[in-house]
Amino acid sequence: MELHSLKDSSDRVAKKRKVSYSKTHEVTDLIVQEISKVIKVMQSSTLEYQSELAELKKKLQEVSPLNQLEGAQKELNIALIKYPKALEKVFNPDISKAYRNIEFDSPIVNQIIASHFYRQGLFEVGNCFITEAQDAEAAVAMRSLFQELYQMLEAMKSRNLEPALKWAAANSNKLKENGSDLQLRIHHLQFVKILQKGSRDEALKYARTNFASFAGNHMAEIQKLMGCLLYSDRLHESPYAHLLSPTNWDTVTNELTRQFCNLLGQSYESPLSATIAAGIQGLPPLLKFMTVMVGKKHEWQSMNQLPVPVELDKEFQFHSVFVCPVTKEQSTDDNPPMLMSCGHVLCKQSINKMSKNGSKTFKCPYCPTDIDSTQCRQLIF
Repeated sequence: MELHSLKDSSDRVAKKRKVSYSKTHEVTDLIVQEISKVIKVMQSSTLEYQSELAELKKKLQEVSPLNQLEGAQKELNIALIKYPKALEKVFNPDISKAYRNIEFDSPIVNQIIASHFYRQGLFEVGNCFITEAQDAEAAVAMRSLFQELYQMLEAMKSRNLEPALKWAAANSNKLKENGSDLQLRIHHLQFVKILQKGSRDEALKYARTNFASFAGNHMAEIQKLMGCLLYSDRLHESPYAHLLSPTNWDTVTNELTRQFCNLLGQSYESPLSATIAAGIQGLPPLLKFMTVMVGKKHEWQSMNQLPVPVELDKEFQFHSVFVCPVTKEQSTDDNPPMLMSCGHVLCKQSINKMSKNGSKTFKCPYCPTDIDSTQCRQLIF
């Protein structure tokens, strides 16, 4: 979404407002100054005040405050009038023309929204939403699961690792299957925490109790932690000072959240957040396309794929996509990618068209190999 023009409009309003504000203060100060002078003269004199008041009136007319303020205020008003138009131009309020009439599975959508609230720790908001959506049964399961996660995360904010250690121990086999060393990382933080208190003997005892099972695959890291014992009273000045960094806690917190969601079969990122973020990127080109295709919304509703290319960032590219080099169209379930004998890939419809529905061989568009369509194999992405 192009926001440069909107930023320019916003900066213009801010600039005009600053000028108007400065001019108002300048004129007001000048008026106050003239009035103060007259008051001072009147207080020190027993003569009639008519002459001083007449002189004050004359000076105020010369200052002409209204005329001075009018110019700056007029420019500010013009900028303020133009700004909403710039907003409306950039942020199109009517997005209905860029989406299809699709029947949503309301219970699934409600679960996604409630799950988002629970992921953020907004349990009261999630409960309220689910109650109003009348889908309480699904909420109970999600709430209890994410409450366990947030109890661990809140404890870690207070530098209490006991809940996380218990959870990691209970799920150690599953974590190993996923190739995660989360349990060792939590023990790592606990060991350093004990050592920071100056309890070298207690730290050594903790290491002997909890590090032995990890020695086979993580000996180098364990040896580094053992080296910390030599600097227990001055760890912050030692070669291992980086182990005291708060970022180590942040890293473990993120890994704990990731593994917790993974074991639940949930994505690390909130599906609702990912959907909205992807929509923000994909909506502008669709709105632009529909503006050009006014009156042809029916065609858009019946299309099997997007009518224009929509570039999304890599974090939103969850599945591999194949585009046929002949038709320039993306593959579908009805038109899958097919591997030819030469190693090149075309979509099934292109192969059928070039082979006259399998009645003859054809040359590969990329090499001189003769292709027999019956020998082509479907590729599964």
